Amino acid sequence: MKEIEKQKDLKQRKERELEPPVIILANLTPPQIVAELDRYIVGQRDAKRAVAIALRNRYRRQQLSEEMRNEIAPKNIMMIGPTGVGKTEIARRMAKLIDAPFIKVEATKFTEVGYVGRDVESIIRDLAEVSISMVHDEKLREVQSQAEVAATEKLINYLVQQLYSKDREKNRRAAKKQAEVDKEQESQSEPDKTDSEIIASASATANPPEADKDKSPTPEELRRLQRRRRRVAALLRQNQLEEETIEIDLDNDEPFGGMVEFVAGLNPDDSGDSLQDLMENLGSLTRRRSRRVSVKEARRLLTNEEANKLIDFDGVVDTSIERAEQLGVVFLDEIDKIVGNGNESGPDVSGEGVQRDLLPIVEGSTVMTRYGPLKTDHILFVAAGAFHAAKPADLIPELQGRFPLRVELDSLEVEDLKEILVKPENSLTRQYTALLGTEEVTLHFADNGLDEIAHMAFEVNMKSEDIGARRLHTIMEKVLEEISFSATDFKSQTIEIDRKYVLDRIGDLVEDEDLSKFIL
Repeated sequence: MKEIEKQKDLKQRKERELEPPVIILANLTPPQIVAELDRYIVGQRDAKRAVAIALRNRYRRQQLSEEMRNEIAPKNIMMIGPTGVGKTEIARRMAKLIDAPFIKVEATKFTEVGYVGRDVESIIRDLAEVSISMVHDEKLREVQSQAEVAATEKLINYLVQQLYSKDREKNRRAAKKQAEVDKEQESQSEPDKTDSEIIASASATANPPEADKDKSPTPEELRRLQRRRRRVAALLRQNQLEEETIEIDLDNDEPFGGMVEFVAGLNPDDSGDSLQDLMENLGSLTRRRSRRVSVKEARRLLTNEEANKLIDFDGVVDTSIERAEQLGVVFLDEIDKIVGNGNESGPDVSGEGVQRDLLPIVEGSTVMTRYGPLKTDHILFVAAGAFHAAKPADLIPELQGRFPLRVELDSLEVEDLKEILVKPENSLTRQYTALLGTEEVTLHFADNGLDEIAHMAFEVNMKSEDIGARRLHTIMEKVLEEISFSATDFKSQTIEIDRKYVLDRIGDLVEDEDLSKFIL
């Protein structure tokens, strides 16, 4: 019974993975978007409202005529606030809310000890990759059922061919042995042949008539084959052959992905050498190779192969580029780190250079990607930074003007930290309760215990570097360290995490300012 329930659970999980995103932007108004963000992020209402309006405007723009749509530029957003208050989390949840290509990049990747680091246009190339992957996954879901039927049919063919190969080999050897006996008997009974007759006989044996080569199977052989196919199909449905090893032929492990990877490896700026390389290696892309795998793995590989055969690669590329251009969102984190310090020979000499490189992309330009040109005119850019050592006004004026909407995120108070512990659907208390629940240990967080954890996190933030909600991870890990380490000793027990329990574990650390700086 447990095995049946386990198989059912695995099937439902697989179906959920193949389902399209439940939350579609077209069905969400700004208040609903804020409500969705509230499920995971505490406070920061101004930032949530700005993001909600920007996302909804993406949908509104798509409802306009093409002429009007081209005139409406996205209103880029700059989020300003200390680390750990929710800037990155808002960006992560945006990615789950929108049915559009989304990429998060660190602005610091484009500077490196006074020298320009990565090419800023790689942001748009990465966005194109994300869009390709998104559209490809959607197409896979559309053809999944067809691919599974085709893969199952091929799997049956392989199994029928290989599971009964021993019988065929045995029959072949018996027939060969009988033919040798018959030939020996015939040679003994026949009169001596002339040399020309012997040569003619050998030639006929080595080259049988075409009719013998293409001899059709008899009705009895066909009926036997059908019975075998039905039996194999029934065993497959009952998952009784999952661990059997069979040999299958594949174009490659991931046919569509292999082609994308190969084309992606070509530099659009290369000369004709790339085309020559393509022609020389084209055969390797389509060459079939054999693999010995389990039936379970063979089903997955064959399903992928059949699904990719049903997908139009050119159509995927066209749709992906269009979606990235019209709906793409880029989140630029730590933008304050590329503000120069005014010292032309200092370590931040590349900061202003990176800003000027970013400017044409944010303003709107055409970037050559591996799949063709991609225009950035209507991509939404959301920037974020703590701006401790600098201020937004220190950015070059042209870049400032391209982020007309600015929202400030508030520092977290004690009450905010307590809410973060319990309110979000992915809260730390729920995570630790679920983790230790796997060891049959029950955690109960008392209200005064949560108050103490939040108070300690706030106090340490004030005494040392303010890292916002991230301090809660450190505090919680220290509080629950003993239980996590010796979980098997607390099996079937309920442990109360109250104020006394918290103070006993980390009270001294918080009081010792020197220790708390290094440990908490």
